[in-house]
Formats: sequence, structure tokens, C-alpha cells
Amino acid sequence: GIMSIAHRGASSYAPENTQSAFRKGLELGADFLECDVHLSKDGVLIIMHDETVDRTTDGKGFIKDMTLEELKRLDAGRKFGDAFEGERIITLDEFLDEFYGKIGLIIEIKKPKLYPGIEEKVVVLLEKYDDLSNIIIQSFDVESMRKMHGLLPDVQIAVLMKPSALLLSTKKIEDLTSFATYINFNISYTNKWLVDQVHKNDGKVLVW
Repeated sequence: GIMSIAHRGASSYAPENTQSAFRKGLELGADFLECDVHLSKDGVLIIMHDETVDRTTDGKGFIKDMTLEELKRLDAGRKFGDAFEGERIITLDEFLDEFYGKIGLIIEIKKPKLYPGIEEKVVVLLEKYDDLSNIIIQSFDVESMRKMHGLLPDVQIAVLMKPSALLLSTKKIEDLTSFATYINFNISYTNKWLVDQVHKNDGKVLVW
């Protein structure tokens, strides 16, 4: 079946990756809210797509160089529209607090190599919840997802594939499906063989 996923929340209606966008996604009846996670200088999981705050807020700089307090001072709404002025960046903790149990959640770890230990931090937050069946963790970073599966075998893992994924061998697909529930391909770069191979290994395919 087709799953409807509110990427970065309902980002056509509200500033991406903000509480407003996620609330709107819930209201519009999406199956999943997808958020992107980075780590602040003081080790807090921060929801934003880019690794810098420049595009979506009134600030400048890398998330990893700013403390939570500094990040919370930024306006994450005004660039989208005056109605959203004063909207704040939210943390993964705040996101889970509000949306866990109401809707499926996809947590994408962006560039984990920038953030040593980010997987453990995500695990600490998720371990507060009994039922992780409606949560998927995803990344383009295969090793990060392998590590995540080792730390938290209960949570579903999705590996995002770059266009070069067309060169995936059967062996590589077997390896990926050994820890990932989903292999996600860009729709322009997928073919029946790939999908069949993933299914043969009891994996699932999502396309974007």
C-alpha cells in the first residue's frame, strides 16, 4: 500500500521541521511524520534538515557549534511567513513528547559522522517508550544504521540509497536486509530486480 509521509512535517503549509508543520501533518492525516536530527554543541538532539541554521532561521552557523540555548533563541518561522514569527526550533525529545503514539514517526539521522555518539543519544530517548513498532529510524549512512540496529534491535531501520544503489549486488542487499527492515530508493533509480531482491531477503522497499 501507499504510505503518506509528511516530510519535515507538512512543509508546504508551515515552516519545515517545526511543531506547526508536524501538527499540520497530523491534522492532514499522514501515516508518518518524518523529521531530521542533528546534535547541538551541548549534545541535544535538534530537529532540522540542514546541518546549518542559515536557510530556515534568522541565525547563521552550524548546529554542532551552537548550544541548545543559542538555538532556541532563533526564529524558525518568520522566513516561511509572518504568521509563523516566533516559531522555535524543537528537540527530538519535544517531538516525541507530543507525537509519539499518535502517528508513525520517521527519524532521519543526518550526517552521523559529524556527530559522534548520536546513535546512543537517540537510543536513550527511545528507551523511554515501551512500544517502538511505529517508529522507523533512517539514514544514508549504512554503518550508522548497522550500529543503531545493534543498540536497539526493536526499532525498524531504513537505509536510504544514493543513485549508485543501482549497482547493488545480491550480497550487498543480503547484508543490508540483515539489519534494515526497509531499503529506500529514489523513485528515478529503482527497478524491479532491486525490489525483488530486497523482497526475497524479507526486506521492504520504500521509494521517495
